[in-house]
Amino acid sequence: MKLLEQQPAPWDLAEPMLATADAMAVGSGRRPQASLWADWAELCKVRLNGLVLCSVAVGFLCGSAWQGKVAWGGLGWALLGTALLAAGASVLNQYLERDLDALMTRTRQRPLPAGRVRPATALQVGVVLALLGLLVLVIGTAPLAALLGAGTLAIYLGAYTPLKTRTTLNTLVGAVAGAMPPLIGWSAATGTLESPAWSLFFIQFLWQFPHFWAIAWLYREDYARAGMQMVPVLDPSGRMTGRLLVNHCLVLVPASFGPVLMGLSGTWYLAAAVAVAAMFLLSAWWFLLRPQPGRARLVLWASLIYLPVLFLALIGDGAWVAITAVNS
Repeated sequence: MKLLEQQPAPWDLAEPMLATADAMAVGSGRRPQASLWADWAELCKVRLNGLVLCSVAVGFLCGSAWQGKVAWGGLGWALLGTALLAAGASVLNQYLERDLDALMTRTRQRPLPAGRVRPATALQVGVVLALLGLLVLVIGTAPLAALLGAGTLAIYLGAYTPLKTRTTLNTLVGAVAGAMPPLIGWSAATGTLESPAWSLFFIQFLWQFPHFWAIAWLYREDYARAGMQMVPVLDPSGRMTGRLLVNHCLVLVPASFGPVLMGLSGTWYLAAAVAVAAMFLLSAWWFLLRPQPGRARLVLWASLIYLPVLFLALIGDGAWVAITAVNS
């Protein structure tokens, strides 16, 4: 799922160092168990897919509040199914991109290009995880949730991944896949997709552009080396990227008002939305004034703050209040 596939978070900028014991085990020809687990955690993108699960939970809780009832067991199944599906998608994405990853400094030490995991093994595990995830969504939630999950997988692997080296429009396609988790959560709770669900989709859809362009500008030389077609690769000065960042942050402001207009939340959410939108916009404007790596990282940090705060405010001011009232 593109939302997390494309984001080397600030804490992932440096490659982890092997502990002394692990290094000794590697030198002796034995595969340390800790390194094996670490490789598979990296292939499944365990940490980064946490945001995907948060988005699913937000969609589920908002959908539950909208229909006036909540099934906590359904939330568990939705999270489990999506976790398996996202892990499978991450493994399969790295399987497909293993040759490109070998060309980039940031990714050449990943398990597949580094030769620590065999491609055939990754392919098999990725397929099994993805199929299990879809099966869990079908059995534990609703057919529509599984259908949306399958669609996300198809867009992510079948369209976004191959388009990365062909057109800059890959970001647009990938953003569609990355915005699907709230819809999966909503449909898992309700079995349908009402109009308020799409307000969550559009927020997450628009959020991904400034988030990813900040990352792509930081790693533009790496992406260029691998032949990735990204706007920041064509813009070494950062001026075009800066204008795009500002414009998309501006569009994100009215989009974030959607949940209020749809009746999902109230004034507290609105206040939080204005505050984090201003923070995000200011970071983009700061980058536009003087494109520098430090300012691009500031945009990245602002994006990582924006979405969680917005969704927490949405739950606290709208969905959670409604759910509590239903259960009281």
